[in-house]
Amino acid sequence: MTPTRQEAEKLLYEYTESESLRQHGHQVEVVMEHFAKLNNEDPDFWGTVGLLHDLDYEKYPDQHCIKVREILEERDYPEEMIHAIQSHGYGMCCDVKPESKMEKILYTIDELTGIINAACLLRPSKSVLDLKLKSLKKKYKDKKFAGGCDREIIENGLSQLDYDKDELMQLTIDGLQAQAERAGLKGNIDQDV
Repeated sequence: MTPTRQEAEKLLYEYTESESLRQHGHQVEVVMEHFAKLNNEDPDFWGTVGLLHDLDYEKYPDQHCIKVREILEERDYPEEMIHAIQSHGYGMCCDVKPESKMEKILYTIDELTGIINAACLLRPSKSVLDLKLKSLKKKYKDKKFAGGCDREIIENGLSQLDYDKDELMQLTIDGLQAQAERAGLKGNIDQDV
């Protein structure tokens, strides 16, 4: 069965108490929905994969991307979704390789959304709505900025996709801007920029 978004969000909140981890799930969700639309794919399916990608991270950090299989199989989630979620940890915490375009995008944008989130929090507006590519690129080059976000993973993912780095960054910003409130990145901007 494919879960509804509400069911997936309820499950995320059951396994994740950290507000920042929940917000990260929502950020990856809206970016995955954006990429699904660009690729004529199902935004609900891709979005759910993004929303649940770190489902097991908080409760089972030593089994991240492994325990999630058991959790989702118990609830009859589709294999395609489980495989995609596991694959974002390839080479870090599991050996499930990203194969589909959806999986490769998730693998690549997971760390990138973390860098964008950190960049937004330092802006006077605290918003993604006025974030420009040039500013993000400057932050990205500074390896100390958002140091927990692994640029090598982003580079590895890019090598498997048809996007160049600037394009991927801009599309990720676009996805977050389109759903800034849901992503928790509207900040103190009252209108679209």
